[in-house]
Amino acid sequence: MGECEEESDQWSVVSGQWVVGKLQVASCRLQVAGCELRVAGQGVDIVKSYRDLEIYTLSYDLAVRIHRMSLTLPKYELYEEGSQIRRSSKGITSSIVEGYGRRRYKADFIKFLIYAHASCDETTLHLNFIKDTHEVDETELSFLLNEYYKLGKKINKFIEYVAKEWK
Repeated sequence: MGECEEESDQWSVVSGQWVVGKLQVASCRLQVAGCELRVAGQGVDIVKSYRDLEIYTLSYDLAVRIHRMSLTLPKYELYEEGSQIRRSSKGITSSIVEGYGRRRYKADFIKFLIYAHASCDETTLHLNFIKDTHEVDETELSFLLNEYYKLGKKINKFIEYVAKEWK
């Protein structure tokens, strides 16, 4: 096993553990003129912008669902719990985007991903408050709680990836 790094003005290749013969690449990243190709295990991801991050698309879609769900709360909750959960759910997506914008500074990127994770926990708390204090669709709430649990795990894994692998 060994490590390999190659670079030019237009592209760079960084690969982690590899074995000549069977070619087992533990991780590999190819950057070409602002576009990044990551190979980890068996999957291939092309990351051109924050929109290509799974945690971004998942958090964005969930924030839209939360927004719509919160508008069905009683009128007196639209500006109380409804407002809180809308802000925390959208804060996840905003933190991911802002962190990605600072990705050249690894510590800043991680800091904003941690903010996203904290907002994910806050959103889960508000969902539990709504579940315990209001008559709402139990199926939708269960779905949202489960999805935010998954999102939190994915954000945490991405934080670990950035901490270990991000250059």
